Amino acid sequence: MKKELEEEKNIKEEADGKEENSWKDTCFIPAVVLVLLSCIDILRFAILGDKTAFITFALIAVVFIFVAYTAWKSRMPVLYLVIAVAAFVLYFNTNFSTSTYYFNWLFLVEAVVAALGGILGIAAIIRMKIVAGMIPKGKTLEGKTSAEKVLTNKKTEEKVLSARMLSEKKPEEKRLKRNTPLMVYFPAMVAVVILAGFLGFWKVRYEAAHNAQGQARDELWAVPAKYDETEPTQPGTVEEVVYNTKAYATDERDVKKTAYVYLPYGYDSEKEYNILYLMHGTGDDEKYWLKTNPYNKIMLDNMIADGDIQPLIVVTPTFYVEDDCADDLDQLTYSFAKELRNDLMPEIESSYSTYAKSAAAKGFSESRDHRAFAGLSRGAVTTYHSAICQSLDYFSWFGTFSGSRTDAQQFQDTIQSGTFADLPIHYLYVASGNFDFALPGQVQDYQALLDIEPRLRAGVNTCFDVFPMRYHSMGNWHLALYNYLQKIF
Repeated sequence: MKKELEEEKNIKEEADGKEENSWKDTCFIPAVVLVLLSCIDILRFAILGDKTAFITFALIAVVFIFVAYTAWKSRMPVLYLVIAVAAFVLYFNTNFSTSTYYFNWLFLVEAVVAALGGILGIAAIIRMKIVAGMIPKGKTLEGKTSAEKVLTNKKTEEKVLSARMLSEKKPEEKRLKRNTPLMVYFPAMVAVVILAGFLGFWKVRYEAAHNAQGQARDELWAVPAKYDETEPTQPGTVEEVVYNTKAYATDERDVKKTAYVYLPYGYDSEKEYNILYLMHGTGDDEKYWLKTNPYNKIMLDNMIADGDIQPLIVVTPTFYVEDDCADDLDQLTYSFAKELRNDLMPEIESSYSTYAKSAAAKGFSESRDHRAFAGLSRGAVTTYHSAICQSLDYFSWFGTFSGSRTDAQQFQDTIQSGTFADLPIHYLYVASGNFDFALPGQVQDYQALLDIEPRLRAGVNTCFDVFPMRYHSMGNWHLALYNYLQKIF
């Protein structure tokens, strides 16, 4: 009898061991890999050098670590799927190969590892339940001889006695087992607290900015509702302008293009106005800033009416030229300079009243202190390539939102040579979201520019704002425009 009990115990221990090894192979390995990848995330954002991005992604990495640990220890592989979804969303929002250069592709690796851990872990649990269901629970006493029944009853009694003795000998083990669930779920609870605290902090700061009253000031969280949700009492107008230009990036054929012009309330052709050229991004057009997203115009109207900014003219052109360069749009970010200087500016500033005494090179150069250029995404790249590097003699105020892709060598070859080297730069405003895929490239290019350009001094005539909880979207650029308008002229 004792021998049979020992054999049964050995079989059970062997089965438990196999189960434990199976679980370890299936769910322990993904946990270890995810912890390592999360630590790499913390390290690479520390190296990037932006405080807002580092805090955000370090917190996310810590949450991933805690959830992965809980998934392994609690035998709840479904938690891996939570990490997989979150990591994929991060990958989707923070990656664009030509801007991030695969900087954030690690999020995709994390998503794949977590998804495999979740799927394989769930499959392992299902398999163990199926195997457990196939083990006989014990034979009935029917059909047995009296001797067999007595023997069976004795076996049962011995098993009960053995179990009772085992429980009496190991009270401490039972106590630890009772406490195990709380210990296992504690990291997950900490992760929830971290997320709740982070989101709560953002919500409080967002609401404070959104409901702010009084004079306009720089914001990282939201544009005050008084500017973009209140119908203006003194609305400006938006006019369409059609002008002749050429396909400068390809065959230089004649083409007609359209731009939109914002005129402030009470526009007077006898007065002189500052002028801002504002460029859209990839996939959009000249309507994007003022027509597609009319709250930008409402904000302009209200900021002017409240006296937060001077009345100004805003021009929204497009870098697209029919279907040219569809496979290499970067060419258009350079060729737009010729269109800007030769065709667009002469057309606009001969039709509307600016500080330019003439719509020619001399008039534009002499009035550069009253002219700004800004853009979003590929429009920001166009700002660097066409406005700063090729038209510094016509512009002195610049804004780049969620775009860069201009290295130090390009600046050295352009604005630090010839007549451009002696021209002052009044302001360069750079902005992005902490989840914006353009952020890593922007940080690197901006720091490289500051390292070589003595005319730009951080905190004096240039700054870089990173907006919490913002990604590559108009919410990000609307806030950037709000800040930028307060810095120019």
